[in-house]
Amino acid sequence: MRTLARLTSAVLAALVVAAALPAYAYTQEQQWELQVGQQEWQKLSSAGKIVPQSDPRYRILDPIAHRIAGVADKQYFMPFQFYLVRDKSPNAFSVPGGHVYVTTAMMTFAQNQQELAGVLCHEVSHDIHHDVYNLARKNQNLSLLAGLASLLVGNSRLGQFVLGTGAQLESLSFSRPVESAADHTGAYICAQAGENPWGMVWLFKRFQGQPAPPMEMLSDHPDDNHRITDLENEFRADPSTFGRFNPNPSSGTPLR
Repeated sequence: MRTLARLTSAVLAALVVAAALPAYAYTQEQQWELQVGQQEWQKLSSAGKIVPQSDPRYRILDPIAHRIAGVADKQYFMPFQFYLVRDKSPNAFSVPGGHVYVTTAMMTFAQNQQELAGVLCHEVSHDIHHDVYNLARKNQNLSLLAGLASLLVGNSRLGQFVLGTGAQLESLSFSRPVESAADHTGAYICAQAGENPWGMVWLFKRFQGQPAPPMEMLSDHPDDNHRITDLENEFRADPSTFGRFNPNPSSGTPLR
């Protein structure tokens, strides 16, 4: 059975390399993102939230994540790493430095490979666009405690853990243009990775009307109907990229 240390060997190796390089090898932005990613990973790891690599659900997640990383890694300064985290709310969130977390509940909520891929493509886009850094800088606050947990995980129990008991942190949320940009880039990443980007639309539609707090990519974000329409228009406007993908959810590949 793999240990937690073995699970994270790739990320730790990347951080060791980063530490060994001269400071000028990274921009201020990149150094900040690496620090945020490392600290947030340590919080989750210390609390036992990260699911060990030996869990069979990684056999579902890893092949999809690998295909997406093959496209997304070329657009970011660090390779992407994908983790399962224990939480009862279907959710996913990205942390600067190339860390993408998927809750165990999402692995049962997503009905097919394309919906799960859509989540991952959206989340890696936030890192590619440096959205957390840009928002923190816009608010003139680069502190690691500048509402990062609220931004990443919304109202889920996992989010409350990261937020910290009694902490008074500013609540941040992405604007509609930022979310729309992540949808746009995510759709192209999925298409380039061979994953049907219609999975993003299918998942948006299934989250509509859900009584529980929505996942990060939907919480405090633009109206779902508007985003669905934007994606549908985008797919139809670029048939050379998206025309080969089936818009019917029944064409999806079951996860289980």
